[in-house]
Amino acid sequence: MTQGFDYDLAIIGAGVGGHGAAIHAVSCGLKVAIIEAADMGGTCVNRGCIPSKALLAASGRVRDLRNAHHLKTLGIQLGSVDFDRGAIANHANTIVSKLRGDLTNSLKRLNVDVIQGWGKIASAQKITVETDKGEKTITAKDIILAPGSIPFVPPGIEIDGKTVFTSDDAVRLESLPKWIAIIGSGYIGLEFSDIYTALGCEITMIEALDQLMPTFDPDIAKLAERVLIAPRDIETKVGLLAKKIIPGSPVIIELADFKTKEVVEVLEVDACLVATGRVPVSKNLGLETVGVETMRGYIPVNDKMQVLAAAGEPIANLWAIGDVNGKMMLAHSASAQGIAAVENICGRSREVDYLSIPAAAFTHPEISYVGMTEPAAKELGKAEGFEVASVKSYFKGNSKAIAEGETDGMAKVIYRKDTGELLGVHIFGLHASDLIQEAANAIAQRDSVNTLAFRVHTHPTLSEVLDEAFKRAAGAAAGH
Repeated sequence: MTQGFDYDLAIIGAGVGGHGAAIHAVSCGLKVAIIEAADMGGTCVNRGCIPSKALLAASGRVRDLRNAHHLKTLGIQLGSVDFDRGAIANHANTIVSKLRGDLTNSLKRLNVDVIQGWGKIASAQKITVETDKGEKTITAKDIILAPGSIPFVPPGIEIDGKTVFTSDDAVRLESLPKWIAIIGSGYIGLEFSDIYTALGCEITMIEALDQLMPTFDPDIAKLAERVLIAPRDIETKVGLLAKKIIPGSPVIIELADFKTKEVVEVLEVDACLVATGRVPVSKNLGLETVGVETMRGYIPVNDKMQVLAAAGEPIANLWAIGDVNGKMMLAHSASAQGIAAVENICGRSREVDYLSIPAAAFTHPEISYVGMTEPAAKELGKAEGFEVASVKSYFKGNSKAIAEGETDGMAKVIYRKDTGELLGVHIFGLHASDLIQEAANAIAQRDSVNTLAFRVHTHPTLSEVLDEAFKRAAGAAAGH
C-alpha cells in the first residue's frame, strides 16, 4: 500500500476497460477503488455487445427456422415458426442482469472498493465523487480514466427514445415497428438490420457516404451487400444525409444530398434507429484542473496510456483507456489498454499492438477483420517502398460449409510481396468472428504467409478457409 494515499489505484468507469484494469491491478498487489456513475459493466454489458448478441442469437434462429429452402436441402420440414417479441427482449435482459451481477461480485471477491457516483479529478491524485449521500473525496497514487462513450446524435436529429432512438434503446426491443429507417451502415446499423429483418420488419438504410459499409474492406463490403442486404427487405440510400429527423407517428426524415446539403427527399417511416457512431464521455471529468485539453472530445494519451497535457507532456500518475482516448473503440481494446496501463503503473513497460486487435460484426453470416484493409496497406506500401498483394479463398469450396449448407462467404488475406508478412485478414462467412483469432495471433507475431502455409488445420473445419488462403498467398509469393 502506497503511503499517504487511500488507494494505490482509483479507476473512473466500471465498463469492460475499467473492470479489466481493476482485476489486473489486484493481481499485481495494488489496493483498488472503482467509481461508476451508472450500471456496472458500462456500455458493452448493459447497452452494447452483450444484449445485441442475445437479440442476434434469437432473431438468427428465427431466420434459420423460416428458411424453408435451406432446411429442405438438409431434409428438414417445419410448420410455421412463431416468436414472442417480449420473450426475446427478456432473454437479452436476463443475460445483461446476470453478467452485471457477475462483474460486481468478481470485484467484491477481490476486495475492490466499488463507489457509486460521478467521479471527477479534483487535483493530481485526488478525486471527488458525487454520490447519493453527498460529495466524497478519495486520494490515489494513480488514476485511470475509463468513462467510455455514448451514441453520437448528429445535429438536426431529435431523439425521443421511442420512435427515434439510438442503439441504447434499440437493445431493449420494446417494439417491432413495421418500417424502420436506419441511419448509418457501420457494424451497429448492419447488426440491427439483421435483427429487424429476421423478425419481419422492413428497413431503409441511409448512408451519407457514397458507398455502403465504408469502413470495411471494399471486397468484403461488396459481398456482404450481396448476402446481407440485397435478398432481404432492405432498401438502401447512399450519398444522402439525414438533415432533420422529427419523432412521432410517422417519423419524418429530411434527406439531403451529402455534397450540396440540399434536401432531395422526405421519408415518412414508423421508427428510426440512429447508428452514426459514438462519441467519448469526457465532459465534467475535471480535466481542466490538471491542464488537459481534449481533441474532438477525446483525451490525448501516449502509447503507454499516459494522459498528455496541452503541451504534449505526459501527466504523472494519470492514465486514460478505452473509448475515451479514441485509439480503437472496441471493448476488448479497452481491456487490453487497461492491462497495459496497469503494467506501466507497476514499472513494466507495455504498449498495445493495435494492428493485431480483431473486430467483428455479428450479422448472419458474420464479418470479421484484423489489420489493414487493402487500400490502407497499399498506401503504407507506397510510403515505405514495398508492394502489397492479396488473395481470396471461398467458403463454397470448404467441406464443413458445404455440409452445413452455409457456403456464402470468403476470406481475404493481404500481405507484403517481398517478405510475405501478413498485413490484414478479412472474413465474411459462418463463424467469421471465431475464425479471425488465428489471423490476429499471426499478425501479433508478425508471421509471414510462407510460414502460415505450413500450419496444419483440423479437417473438416471452417478454419481450412484460412489455410487455403495462406497456401494461395505463399504460392503467389513464391511465384508458383
